[in-house]
Amino acid sequence: MATNRSSVDVPAWSGPPKGGVRAAERRGYAVPKDQRDRRGRGGPDGPESGGGTAVAERRRGRFRRRVGTTLDLIRANPTGRVTLKIFISVAGALVVTLGIALIPLPGPGWLLVIAGLGIWAVEFHWARRLLDFTRRHVQGWTRWVTSRSLAVRFVLGSVGLVFVAVVVWLSLKYSLGIDLLARLLHYLATH
Repeated sequence: MATNRSSVDVPAWSGPPKGGVRAAERRGYAVPKDQRDRRGRGGPDGPESGGGTAVAERRRGRFRRRVGTTLDLIRANPTGRVTLKIFISVAGALVVTLGIALIPLPGPGWLLVIAGLGIWAVEFHWARRLLDFTRRHVQGWTRWVTSRSLAVRFVLGSVGLVFVAVVVWLSLKYSLGIDLLARLLHYLATH
């Protein structure tokens, strides 16, 4: 006897994705059940997603859910948990060390330090708190600066450019032995 699909109460969500999640469940590992289908709808236990979500938000959310599911699968295995913690520790340390080395030089030193904190934040609670603290203060500073007049923003930007120029000059002078100011003054005096 064939049953009509419309007469049987079948949810639109068909369960966890195939592959890794099902294999982990067969092995007895705990896997979160709040997966969503490709259209962004919640599972049988999850809330329904709102209709006005932008495409970029849905894509970012889908990527984050996939990464989260993958990390949960890795953490479900004791060997995977230790391996992930070691990998995150080493990768974060390399990025933070490179960022700290680039701070006095022109380049993305602070950006790399924050990226390294982001890598550590995947596994370590202290890094997540420090990253949230940094994010809050940078957003607060940005809000404060954008609420000021154009003249104040111009002065702040000029101070920032002078600071960067001094850092570049000092790092070139003491790291590579190149004194740009002396060369510029010599050039102006001879020409």
